[in-house]
Amino acid sequence: MKGTLMIQGTASSVGKSLLCAAFCRILKQDGFNPAPFKSQNMALNSFVTAEGFEMGRAQVMQAEAAGIAPRVEMNPVLLKPTSDRGSQVIVMGRPVGNMGALDYLQWKEKLLPVIDKAFETLSGDHDVVIIEGAGSPAEINLREKDLVNMGLACRLKAPVLLAGDIDRGGVFASLYGTAALLQPAERDLLKGVIINKFRGDRKVLEPGLLQLEDLIDRPVLGVVPYMQLNLDDEDSVTDRFNNRANDRALKVQVVLLPRISNFTDFNPLELHDDLNLTYIREPAELSSPDLLILPGSKNTIEDLLHLRSRGWEDALRSYVRKGGLLAGICGGFQMLGRKVLDPLGVESSVPEVPGFNLLPLETVMAAEKSTRQVEATWKYRDEGYFALMGEEYLVGYEIHMGRTIYHSANHPVCIATTGQWEGAVSKDGNVFGTYLHGIFDNLSWTNNLLNGLRRRRGLPEKDNNLPGTYRDYKEKEYDRLAATVRESLDMEQVYRIIEQGG
Repeated sequence: MKGTLMIQGTASSVGKSLLCAAFCRILKQDGFNPAPFKSQNMALNSFVTAEGFEMGRAQVMQAEAAGIAPRVEMNPVLLKPTSDRGSQVIVMGRPVGNMGALDYLQWKEKLLPVIDKAFETLSGDHDVVIIEGAGSPAEINLREKDLVNMGLACRLKAPVLLAGDIDRGGVFASLYGTAALLQPAERDLLKGVIINKFRGDRKVLEPGLLQLEDLIDRPVLGVVPYMQLNLDDEDSVTDRFNNRANDRALKVQVVLLPRISNFTDFNPLELHDDLNLTYIREPAELSSPDLLILPGSKNTIEDLLHLRSRGWEDALRSYVRKGGLLAGICGGFQMLGRKVLDPLGVESSVPEVPGFNLLPLETVMAAEKSTRQVEATWKYRDEGYFALMGEEYLVGYEIHMGRTIYHSANHPVCIATTGQWEGAVSKDGNVFGTYLHGIFDNLSWTNNLLNGLRRRRGLPEKDNNLPGTYRDYKEKEYDRLAATVRESLDMEQVYRIIEQGG
């Protein structure tokens, strides 16, 4: 079987990414060789391929579900918002510049050959390409020059399934309204709809399902229940930021920056049943956590200025002075230094801003982005938080614009790779930072760190409760996702749709 299947949605965050991942895993289980594709992705969660190309994490997740290595052709265009009206534009894994929304709208037509070539490469190497749309195809103001929804489906003659989120309410109206706003050629490609994130008894829906099928003249292919999965989010439209208070022994808090990026770094922490992970915006929400994290940022200077204006500088210093452990990842790491400079205006119009001065380093933004996969060794150990650390082997990846200068040769370096360093620890051992995204995926290192936190609290140490690696855990999640979707949908009809095409 050769073909395509495109999943579009009535809105953002209706579950398109996970449905695409489910179809990738189901096809793999059934003996096919699928690949994911999203022509244009807008997200601050990204990944670096083995070749050093940057792409959206959603397609990385889907590639994992398909059992293949991620490659940049799966996401040829990535937009990383730098403000409410502008984004860094990344084409085939490399940044080509920052653009305002209107400028990009006029320019993006030039990307059609790039997108078409990326798709042709994937379709030549794989049996079935599972295509993810973006937002909604009913955004009629964006119909002209569309690269990612019905414009792409029409060019590729790809059959489309439309997904709606019933958990947020209004699913029948959103499915009907979306179908009604399609043009005739677009409507011909719509082969069925999926109701996603359902809680309750499906029999209650039956009358509405039958009426909907009559109204749009398309079958409802199934109703997928709401699932709690620990898999990567595409962007910041996520339930993870809705804090859930509990009485677990360990507390980890992440500062929710306006331009937070790669918050998927912290997903592995959710697997520890004695740890409460929450995201906070204001210093008043700081509740003496065992670990406080400054995450990555797409605009380090602007987010640093934001934190300072909200009173975070005094709050961070007080937290560290009282013995708390403060960590910075990527942009958060840069903020912990003495200053951040941007003489070329790479990320901001502000040429220089003082950092929080908790680590002896400074960062200069550079025009060329550093994107690479990393193998490194953790080299720091003390009698405090890091008492249980040995020389830990680590893997991860870098995505940053800055070049960081380290000012003290005798200062502890926490992570080293051949020829350069990847992070640092303060002299008192209470502050550390790193450029290494995915550091918490390294389960041995993470378990030793958490046991250091437990020891300081007088709590018993715990063994890593995951069999194997974090990737092994995600493999089970992909299987669970696929089993639920397979059971919920008419997969025979889905396969017929793929075979018949658009």
